[in-house]
Amino acid sequence: MITLWLMFSGAFLAATLLPGGSEILLAVLVEEAPLHWPALLAAAALGNTLGSLTSFYLGRLGRFAKTPEAMSHGRYRHALALVQRYGIWSLLLAWAPIIGDLLCLLAGWLKLPLWPSTAMILLGKTLRYVLIIAAVLHWGY
Repeated sequence: MITLWLMFSGAFLAATLLPGGSEILLAVLVEEAPLHWPALLAAAALGNTLGSLTSFYLGRLGRFAKTPEAMSHGRYRHALALVQRYGIWSLLLAWAPIIGDLLCLLAGWLKLPLWPSTAMILLGKTLRYVLIIAAVLHWGY
């Protein structure tokens, strides 16, 4: 049980604006307890998704601080163009280092719908974790 909380909290913190290595933590925990991979997957995906939703809501709050003009001409313009072009589909990349946090932040700032956004974030992050688990179970860590 403690292992699942460790995985959940590690994944949550890694998805916020704090740096973290939830992938390494997941690999180590799956290596130690390979039969518990489904529960570890659920804890990692849920924690990481909720962490990204924190960034999403910070983006919603940031709408009061940054005007659309400031965002479209600032350092966020390329990521903003990506989210504007692909909408919720861009959130399949929420797992990606550096840009993932920014995509979630901008999705919130653009007021993309919550539930479809959550589904895309969860799907992308779950697929990434499935690949990590498959690699660990196949090749070992």
